[in-house]
Amino acid sequence: MDALLDRRGPAAWITLNRPRELNAIGPAMLDRLHAILDEVEADPSVRCLVVTGCGRAFCAGADLAFVHAMPMAERDAATMAFLRRASATMSRIEACPKPVVAAVNGVTVAGGLELVLCCDVVLAAETARIGDGHAKYGLLPGAGASARLPRRIGVSRANWLFFTGALLPAAELVAAGLVNKVVPDAELPAAAELVAAEIAARSPLGLRRMKELSRASLDGTLEEALERELAVNAGYAASFDRNEGLAAFAERREPAFQGR
Repeated sequence: MDALLDRRGPAAWITLNRPRELNAIGPAMLDRLHAILDEVEADPSVRCLVVTGCGRAFCAGADLAFVHAMPMAERDAATMAFLRRASATMSRIEACPKPVVAAVNGVTVAGGLELVLCCDVVLAAETARIGDGHAKYGLLPGAGASARLPRRIGVSRANWLFFTGALLPAAELVAAGLVNKVVPDAELPAAAELVAAEIAARSPLGLRRMKELSRASLDGTLEEALERELAVNAGYAASFDRNEGLAAFAERREPAFQGR
């Protein structure tokens, strides 16, 4: 399979599984990712997702080999159909109601960067190299980088990656805000498991609402974001998890959240 799914406690791990192709994204991988998301979103016991790559790459972008096998007259339409599907997949990962952690383990370029941009938390191995890369071949981002990267790291830093096509060490992207933490290569899986476990211990409903607020804060005015925060708080006030959290605080114990 082009992507594997396995459970590690309350976390679901998605491993891109085309190591010979540096986990490049093709149509079959997109279909598999949608199927995995269907499964994990419907499973209340999954409280966090971790996305990583098999082998020496996280993801080296799109694999358009299938396009070159087509007659010339069909290639443009096929490419656009693929980009629309890829963009929809990235947006679905971004909108996943459960926190998504990227464990970036190697080369991460083009579509790989676009996948990272859709994750909520980014851990990276010391040897990871991250960039856009489209400019090297006269191409454009097609699955969200032009919209998400400037929002994440600012226009000037984004333009550096867009225009040069450079792959930067993960450590250089911590201060920029793209990567949360860099760890030694051998420690990446354990570090991701630790973060996933910490996230999974929180209220699933609370994290879902917090994620919605965080994502929505990028749109509209500050005043609109503040009003949205109050409105979400008002709806959340009657939830079991909110009241369980308050009771646990008062009773000096760990809360037992249920996601409702």
